[in-house]
Amino acid sequence: MNDPLGHPGKGASSRPAADVTIRATTEADLSAVQAIYAHHVATGTASFELEPPELDEIRRRWSALVSGGYPHLVAADGATVLGYAYAGAYRPRPAYRHSVEDSVYVDAAAHGRGIGRALLARLIEESERRGFRQMVAVIGDNVPASIALHASLGFVHAGRLTAVGFKFGRWCDSTLMQRALGPGDGAPP
Repeated sequence: MNDPLGHPGKGASSRPAADVTIRATTEADLSAVQAIYAHHVATGTASFELEPPELDEIRRRWSALVSGGYPHLVAADGATVLGYAYAGAYRPRPAYRHSVEDSVYVDAAAHGRGIGRALLARLIEESERRGFRQMVAVIGDNVPASIALHASLGFVHAGRLTAVGFKFGRWCDSTLMQRALGPGDGAPP
């Protein structure tokens, strides 16, 4: 089963190794980010992209997110990037400006180490710190481990979109999950 979040397997710890650091992504990290994402695009259905984007496109996306005030993080063991996560606009219309969508991808060799959980937890914190009020997860192909990971961090089921993607010769669904950030809808922004 493809699990881009690197959810710990049975018997694995939910905490990353002590030498793993979660930090802001730098331009120097982008080739590793591109390689991790390219693997998931080419081999799985967590992303509905059909062709892995080139490094220049990853750089453009990262720059747009960071300049837009959104968090973009990596999990690194020394100089080795093990995974990355970012929050971006949920939808482009202005009324959605307080809601973000999360994306988390872990290097296939680092699955089972709690990297995805650590990245998502920190992404939630960073998004709250920046004043966002809702986080939405759009989980491609309803990956059970990704759903469980989001649920473990306070996300609730918000819906299922049937047959919204077509990849690898078959129709794929998406699960929608949502989590309030900070005061959520308890007060105006």
